[in-house]
Amino acid sequence: MTQDAHLNWTKSAGGATERRSPRVLVLANQKGGVGKTTTAINLGTALAAIGERVLIIDLDPQGNASTGLGIDRKARASSSYDALAGDRSLAQVLTATAVPRLFIAPSTMDLLGFELEISAQADRSYKLKNALKVFFSKGEIDAQITYVLIDCPPSLNLLTINALAAADAVVVPLQCEFFALEGLSQLLSTVDQVRMSLNPTLIIHGIVLTMFDPRNSLAGQVVADVRAFMGERVYDTVIPRNVRVSEAPSHGKPVLLYDLKCSGSQAYLKLASEIIQREGRWRALSLLGAVGAED
Repeated sequence: MTQDAHLNWTKSAGGATERRSPRVLVLANQKGGVGKTTTAINLGTALAAIGERVLIIDLDPQGNASTGLGIDRKARASSSYDALAGDRSLAQVLTATAVPRLFIAPSTMDLLGFELEISAQADRSYKLKNALKVFFSKGEIDAQITYVLIDCPPSLNLLTINALAAADAVVVPLQCEFFALEGLSQLLSTVDQVRMSLNPTLIIHGIVLTMFDPRNSLAGQVVADVRAFMGERVYDTVIPRNVRVSEAPSHGKPVLLYDLKCSGSQAYLKLASEIIQREGRWRALSLLGAVGAED
């Protein structure tokens, strides 16, 4: 299975122009405290900063991605739960953030009851996929969203399964700690199961190493082990352990707004550029394959 086969690229009838469909990336890791929500917030901000139009869907009942982007809990009249339940469309629950070109579908504690409410429904794993399909087909905001980032809870529950079933690819935040590879193996197994049963085109986009402390020799060993085990799937960019990254959510801001010059901000900008470059390479391969097929 080649990664270029999963890119949503379309060409005009004459082949002169291409239009990219929105890319749906899910940030998932069943382990808590790995920097998943922090990465969702700051990767989304970095992508928006370089010109993409980004939607973050907060599927974690804790709602930390929403809080970290300054969305007060009292202001969340509607949420991602309403979109999953079919009570509102995704367009109706979107909230603009302080970051230009960055929107969020915020989370509320209502998500805690989601799994129980829909457990008997035949399409229980496709609620988010169906909501996104309607959202994309209607083009309900003023310009096309180019990236959707889904922040999942730190467990492999039905909310995470919905995200994996709806996604094009998985971005895996991985903390530079001793048990990193153990948790990664379980997640990769789940992705394989989802690919076989729910979403045959799902791929691992990449693994981002987070909370790296160069003063810790164990962290360096973890980086080496993960790169040896996963090869090119691991992004070159490593997110450092950084005080400013930790402080930013308490101010309701992404770290790029809180302190653009800090090492954490610069790392997330590099990660966004690397993701764009990786997709560009896959796009080129996809287009070359399409030309070869026509010949």
